[in-house]
Amino acid sequence: MGKNKNTPEETEEIVNEENIPETSEEEDEVAEYNDTATEIANLEDALNEANNKYIRLFAEYDNYRKRTAKEKSETYSNASAKCIEELLPVIDSFERSLDVECTDENFKNGMSMIFGQLKTFLEKMNVTAIDALGAEFNPNIHNAISQQDGTDYASNHVCTVFQKGYKIGDKLIRPAMVAVAV
Repeated sequence: MGKNKNTPEETEEIVNEENIPETSEEEDEVAEYNDTATEIANLEDALNEANNKYIRLFAEYDNYRKRTAKEKSETYSNASAKCIEELLPVIDSFERSLDVECTDENFKNGMSMIFGQLKTFLEKMNVTAIDALGAEFNPNIHNAISQQDGTDYASNHVCTVFQKGYKIGDKLIRPAMVAVAV
C-alpha cells in the first residue's frame, strides 16, 4: 500500500469537489455579510428612532420648563398685584389724613414718615400712580364717573381725580376714578 495515486480524471473530480465547498463558503460569507448589513441597517433605524424620540422629549421638556417659568412669573405678578390692590385703600386714607389740618406737628411728621415708607415700598414693588389730571381720557386706565361743563380743561380731558389709579409695570391694578370735561 503505497501512495495513493489518482488519475487525472480523479484529480479533476477531487478539485471540483473541493471547489464546491469553497463556493458554498463564499455564499455563506455573502449571506453573513448581507445579514450583518441588514442588522446594521436595523440598528441604524433603531438609533434614528431613539434619537428622534430624544429630540422630541427634549423639546417637550424645554417647552414645559419655559411654560412653568412663565406661570411662576405670572403667579408672582398676580399675587403682588392682589396684595397692592388690598393696600391701596390704606394709602388713600393716609393721603387724605395728611391733607387734613393737624395741630400736633409731631403727629403729622410721624404720619408723613410712615407714608414715606409706604411710598418707598410701592417704588420697590414697581408700583406707579397714574397721572390723570389734565390727561386725555383713556378708558383703559380711567374710570369716568361724571362729566363736567365749564372747566379750564379741554374737551375729553380729565378735569377732576376722585381716586388715584395705580399700575405695576404695565399692568393696571386700579383705574383712576375721574371726571371728564365736556
